[in-house]
Amino acid sequence: MKRPGARREHVGRKALRWPVMVLALVLAASAPAHKPSDSYLGLRIVDAAIEGQWDIALRDLDYVLGLDDNQDGAITWGELRAHHGDIVAYALSRLALVADGRPCPLRVTEHLVDDHSDGAYAVLRFVASCPHPPERLEATYRLLFDVDPQHRGLLRLERAGATQSAIFSASNPTLRFDLAEPSRWRQFGDYVAHGVWHIWAGFDHLLFLLSLLLPAVLVRAHGTWEPAERFGQAFWEVFKVVTAFTLAHSVTLSLAALGVVALPSRWVESAIAASVVLAALNNLVPVAIERRWTIAFAFGLIHGFGFASVLIDLGLPKDSLLLALVAFNLGVEIGQLAVVGAFLPLAWALRRRWAYRRGLLVLGSLAIIAIASIWLVERALDVKLIS
Repeated sequence: MKRPGARREHVGRKALRWPVMVLALVLAASAPAHKPSDSYLGLRIVDAAIEGQWDIALRDLDYVLGLDDNQDGAITWGELRAHHGDIVAYALSRLALVADGRPCPLRVTEHLVDDHSDGAYAVLRFVASCPHPPERLEATYRLLFDVDPQHRGLLRLERAGATQSAIFSASNPTLRFDLAEPSRWRQFGDYVAHGVWHIWAGFDHLLFLLSLLLPAVLVRAHGTWEPAERFGQAFWEVFKVVTAFTLAHSVTLSLAALGVVALPSRWVESAIAASVVLAALNNLVPVAIERRWTIAFAFGLIHGFGFASVLIDLGLPKDSLLLALVAFNLGVEIGQLAVVGAFLPLAWALRRRWAYRRGLLVLGSLAIIAIASIWLVERALDVKLIS
């Protein structure tokens, strides 16, 4: 005899399965294998001149300008040199500097290429000529916003030994600085914003954390996942996971940013992708059930090197490095706690539903494994599986 509601539950399972599988395929096809699109703009004010260096990812320039003329998947120096004029015209039309209300015309002086943690970048060195030594500077940045609203411009501004940092975004393309009185509090807030943005835009970090959090409102009993009965039990599990992850990545973030330990970027990015696969796989084939915090700590050490790449790419001077470390790490924790704060109440409310225990946990973990496996192959072999 069928139990009441069996047919309805069976139909519900079939109805849910296909949307989740389709969502998984969409995510796998669209999630980026590398960190989000950033460019690095350094400005150094010397009297009435502003010396600048602008590092823009070749992959971004190729997307908007088509640098790979022979379409072989590799941009040579010859191809890049042939497009110097196009790059200058494109970049300078999307950057404006105004000192004390008067424009400072920009002139490119040198073209270079440099390697960042996520690939090769075109480097434009330029000079902006201002009418007189500026006391207030306004910078407007509109690079790539029309084709990639998630793009960010990371700014480092130096004057008289003081350094300020800020982020350009599609919603905040114009920044203003009072150069006469640089604020340490503003610097601190800017680095906090860097940290928050990095954790929210870092899909690999988020999927790793999500893989560890999904079973937090469940308990393993008789070979299956069952809903937890006490909220305190779930809260304590989340607390241990988040704390372990925080402690671990704080250690390696500091060591890497201070130059004590350096690992090849491809190794780090590949290991981060592998950590996401293993964390999600543990939900399907549980190995570390009661001690998920050990997984968070072990792989958190690797994720710390990934976090440090942002600060290293900024090329921060040593007198601002300690401030940057503290503020950036605080920003990462704020972004992380925001994710946990949104996830835990919702997961607790849904934990008894089949859609959570069999749908979101199982199919969600499978989707995460699929996405992270693509990242792992692309990063380890330096290939592009999905364009």
